[in-house]
Amino acid sequence: MKILLLYAALLAAAAFALEWLQYQYFSKAYSVEIYVVLIALAFASLGVWVGHKLTARKPDGPFERNSAALKSLGISGRELEVLEALADGQSNKEIARSLDISPNTVKTHIAKLYAKLQVNGRVQAIEEARPLHLIP
Repeated sequence: MKILLLYAALLAAAAFALEWLQYQYFSKAYSVEIYVVLIALAFASLGVWVGHKLTARKPDGPFERNSAALKSLGISGRELEVLEALADGQSNKEIARSLDISPNTVKTHIAKLYAKLQVNGRVQAIEEARPLHLIP
């Protein structure tokens, strides 16, 4: 029984030595690649963490419209409806159909919204209106 344990210990030591030698060879042969992978993993995890921290989250409570901002900007009720439709991604024709107005009237409302929000496009208008709590 002792001989069997001795052979088992010698075999385990030999296997460990071979694995250690293989690790030594691997770490020397691919040292640059290992460092590049470790740095890439570090930056990827940093990017995920920063993205998680900086991503805007929806508020827990119900949406409350900022009526003071609406009043100070002079945005009418119909312009607000057009702005909400813009935020939903509707085209001018879809907005005209849903609000039962002409497409030219929609264009007029959009032009007035751009002027009041001091923007040049739909995306900018939405990005300006959300932090002011004009639209959800």
